[in-house]
Amino acid sequence: MATRLNPYISFPGTARQAMEYYQHVFGGSLSLRTYGEFGAQEQGEQIMHSMLETERGFTLMASDSPDQSEHRPGNNISISVTGDGADSEELRGYWDKLADGGTVSVPLEKQMWGDYFGMCTDKFGITWMIDFGE
Repeated sequence: MATRLNPYISFPGTARQAMEYYQHVFGGSLSLRTYGEFGAQEQGEQIMHSMLETERGFTLMASDSPDQSEHRPGNNISISVTGDGADSEELRGYWDKLADGGTVSVPLEKQMWGDYFGMCTDKFGITWMIDFGE
């Protein structure tokens, strides 16, 4: 396996739903492993590790926070998806799905620097930035 850097998100018991949602948004192959599969029956069907890998080369990982760990969501991270004009239709599609049921803080529109940019927080509380040129 090649070395890579990718987001790893913790959820408060909604990792399965979130990752299935992101598979709907981005496509790709999703693997889910539960705590129960590794002998931690107290968390049973909650997700210990999941990985979404897409045909575009995106990798997104997530899990449910362990019972003994406090889940503390914050506003110190956003996930950015960028491209150029050739990718605009695909990126607009991601935007539409991520913004649906979420909160738009910056509408996806042409910005002063010339790119199309939008920022939203999806229905699972994750902030996304979409940016592409013409």
